[in-house]
Amino acid sequence: MKVLKSSHINPFGGLNFVLEEFNSLSIDKILKENLPLLSAQTKYSWKDILYSFWSIYFCGGDCIEDLSGNLKHHLSNNPLVRIPSPDRVLDRFKELSIPKDIFSVPRGTSLHQFSLHRELNELNLKILKKLGLSKQHKHVLDYDNTILFTNKADSTRSYKKEFGYCPGVGIIGNNIVYVENRNGNSDAKTLQFETLTRMFTLLEEQKISIDSFRADGASYQFDIVNLVATKVNTFYLRAVMSGALAQSISQISNWDQIQLGSETAYRAEIAYTPFTNIAQKKKQKHKLKEYRLVITKVKRNDNQINAFTNEAYNYSAVLTNDWKKNKNEVAEFYNQRGAIEKEFDVLKNDFGWNNLPFSKLEQNTVFLLFTAICRNLYQYIITQFSNRFEQLKSTFRIKKFIFRFIAIPAKWIKTAREQKLRIYGNIYFKT
Repeated sequence: MKVLKSSHINPFGGLNFVLEEFNSLSIDKILKENLPLLSAQTKYSWKDILYSFWSIYFCGGDCIEDLSGNLKHHLSNNPLVRIPSPDRVLDRFKELSIPKDIFSVPRGTSLHQFSLHRELNELNLKILKKLGLSKQHKHVLDYDNTILFTNKADSTRSYKKEFGYCPGVGIIGNNIVYVENRNGNSDAKTLQFETLTRMFTLLEEQKISIDSFRADGASYQFDIVNLVATKVNTFYLRAVMSGALAQSISQISNWDQIQLGSETAYRAEIAYTPFTNIAQKKKQKHKLKEYRLVITKVKRNDNQINAFTNEAYNYSAVLTNDWKKNKNEVAEFYNQRGAIEKEFDVLKNDFGWNNLPFSKLEQNTVFLLFTAICRNLYQYIITQFSNRFEQLKSTFRIKKFIFRFIAIPAKWIKTAREQKLRIYGNIYFKT
């Protein structure tokens, strides 16, 4: 087999269309306006730093070292971006980090390390608004925490008995709208009221209105229920089983039989006033309100009887202030938040959350936020490009997008004093 060499052919030709789309959105201007001013002698701008960093994931990489090992020699002649070294990118990220905050809670001896980066969260929302987020209406905001298992120098042991971080994440659809990092010993329930307050404040400042809010049992707290009731039109929270709740469930006599896949279940609803004891202890009984509780029960396989209800069932309940949907619609709408687990899978496996580069919590927070922005940009890119290129679908994960679109040989050539991109292959892309 005879091999003929051809210089300067880039195997990631489709990346040029992505970078050009970034320019058409003026992402470079948003970065320049919202990130610290760089000196005039600086060789690489924020555009170069972040376009290069995001290119790692758009070309199938999974760590910053891929920038020099696999990408730089292919993109060295690219007129759209200048590629810095991985060390330069990491140094810039370190410069953006801010000291972590240390909190304590009443009746607790542990110190809780939180990394709050308001400026980068604000940058993320400004980019999302440029991508068209604020033009949509009736936003549904989901909040959840996830564990990032890692043995970094400052990571602490989580409730899963392994070291790591426990970031809290706000998501609207497929868009990451808020990231707040916390160390592993700070579980989702700890200081969540303060986290949600910061998130809602930032969204309000950016004029992104939230219609509905969904969260799991970690948000089932007296202060949080009162907070979200004032911030959104409707909320849906997983109710945590307690003696008072079980007693109320035991009084239900009218259950409707439903089918959940292959299982037979039963569903009912009641009006319920939660947290009466807590409100009394806090002397805040005036804040008590009656809400709607939608309960689903499924037969236990071990036939163990519940001490309060005298039935051998597992119960799940959703607390809501939505009195318009029927009980099945309430349960189905809440269950749709299960898609947030898919988003965590995407962030961890497609956008680097499983490969944290730094040894400090606050520096890794910068990394988490910039990769979250990359994930948001990808969602916009795949949605837009699927309308222009018939082989793409808006549901593709980034790996398939790379195979179908990015991995196309291309070469920049200069003719008549103009840089032109020559594509080696059949690509019917509407520019």
